[in-house]
Amino acid sequence: MTLENKFHITNAAELARIEEKISKQKAIHLWESGELEHLKPGTFSALVEIHRTLFEDIYDFAGVLRTVNLAKGNFRFASLMYLEAALQNIEQLPQSTFDEIVEKYVEMNIAHPFREGNGRSMRIWLDVLFRKELQQVVDWSLVDKTDYLLAMERSPVKDIEIKHVLRAALTDKIHDREVYMKGIDMSYFYEGYIVYKTSDLQKENKIHE
Repeated sequence: MTLENKFHITNAAELARIEEKISKQKAIHLWESGELEHLKPGTFSALVEIHRTLFEDIYDFAGVLRTVNLAKGNFRFASLMYLEAALQNIEQLPQSTFDEIVEKYVEMNIAHPFREGNGRSMRIWLDVLFRKELQQVVDWSLVDKTDYLLAMERSPVKDIEIKHVLRAALTDKIHDREVYMKGIDMSYFYEGYIVYKTSDLQKENKIHE
């Protein structure tokens, strides 16, 4: 079933194209505007702000806690009944070391607070956290899709794999625009969005300026 959206699109493929283009443009805006620098790392409010920015032109639920239970394959994300309590607990988790940050990320993924767009929002959220605490970010262009998805799938039981995958891709190029943009493209690729490249969207934006 196609998610209810502001464009009243009922075709899933068409919605995916629109969502990819608009939310990627918003991801570019997050970098260009410097808004990422003003978020409080590791907080749910920071994740809300990222999610709202990416999806507010597409979905009414942008930045809003989900009101349904969600599952992926055989894995059920945090029950709606306990979601708010889980988020409060996650916010209190320590975040001063690499291991602590990844553990917090894994817990936020288990919570899966939004109806759609959790992964893409959370990877930006994770980099905000890494940037603040470790002066590093993940170069997502170095993270293989299959390795990442399998590691995340297993992370609720054992997080050693995702720690290995992410540690190997850390870079100190925290102000590198290209690292961020390539990272957005790869983040979307993980979720099957491959129609638009950030580089093309940036050129398109300049033409319309």
